[in-house]
Amino acid sequence: MKRLMILIAAVALIGAACGSDSDPTTTAGSGTDAPTTEAPPEGAQAMADACALGETDGDLNLYNWTEYIPTGSVAEDAEVTDLVKKFEDEFGVDVVLTEYDSNEVMLAQIDAGVGYDVIVPSDYMVSIMKDAGLLIELNQDVIPNMANLGAEFTDLPYDPGNLYSAPYQWGTTGIGYKYGEIDDSEGVSWGVIFDPDMAAANAGYISLLDDERETMGAALIYLGYSLNSTSEAEVDEAAALIKETKDLIAAFNSADYTDLLTAGETMVGQGWNGDFLFAYDEASTDDYDAYEDFGYAIPIEGAAAWVDTMAIPSTVEHPCTAQAFINFMLDAVNGAELTNYNYYASPNEAAEEFIWEEILEWDAIYPPDDVVERLEFFADLGDFNNYYADAYSAAKS
Repeated sequence: MKRLMILIAAVALIGAACGSDSDPTTTAGSGTDAPTTEAPPEGAQAMADACALGETDGDLNLYNWTEYIPTGSVAEDAEVTDLVKKFEDEFGVDVVLTEYDSNEVMLAQIDAGVGYDVIVPSDYMVSIMKDAGLLIELNQDVIPNMANLGAEFTDLPYDPGNLYSAPYQWGTTGIGYKYGEIDDSEGVSWGVIFDPDMAAANAGYISLLDDERETMGAALIYLGYSLNSTSEAEVDEAAALIKETKDLIAAFNSADYTDLLTAGETMVGQGWNGDFLFAYDEASTDDYDAYEDFGYAIPIEGAAAWVDTMAIPSTVEHPCTAQAFINFMLDAVNGAELTNYNYYASPNEAAEEFIWEEILEWDAIYPPDDVVERLEFFADLGDFNNYYADAYSAAKS
């Protein structure tokens, strides 16, 4: 995991620049260990604290990103373990899987009180939900597989000490494209989307994610700014760029943008590395290799890096089952199967011996150090997140 050390150092700087919670936090545990100045936990937190290792208290309601865990025929096609069925068989429970395509959609559901047991928020969303009281602390005693995480993933700014979340996967947001449709001889620039002259050849065949932080972040990076900018002028400039680009865009899409690319409905698109690589695999047959026609690039100006996590919302109905599932997913073999399926890098250091060698050596999944230097994690911007949301909404309208 040496390749991540530069990136993690950058993350620490982002966290320091953006600020962090200054109030001390006490890890959940038995009431006798808690400071006398704090009231004992109540409700879902108390139930989670009382769970035993491997205990379940009902079926699991899992709220995850689209096609983000191997299950059913998709797992079979990918020649990996159906992790949903494996968990069901090992723990004697059923899993109800519901999928979403953006952090904001997930947040709205939890904020509305929907009782999911495990959710998969991205790094900055963990901070937002934690501060809003929408997450409970994890009972570390019943998640011993936390020890499998690489040291780089145990103290990130969005959740120091992983008190509220456990890293699930990490990856990058770049550009997927059809070879021959853009000039990639000296690397790929965000200009193939945002520069009118460079993008003209693919006008009407370009897609952007429908995600305010990702899409605004790409525009900010292209303009030479941080994707965590808190300058109204810079964010306004990025929004104006997206608005100017809108006539070139076929779709703002976070759900099936890879299908648009492989079907020829787009030629260039912003998206997540694993999504593109997974789509190229699915499009390949015994007689056709989609990797000969399609590529993925981290733009020369830089790009977003992110960590997706597992967390338990305060609306949880089965906190013991939830924690058993998180521990299950942090198992070394299960963590490897997750990466072998979705082509995202694993934060699970113990899993590396079980991850396919071609994945560990694939620069699009595990970038080399010189590329890592161009990556930037999203930070929680507090109330300024609303400015991004409003600016993005205005840019799309």
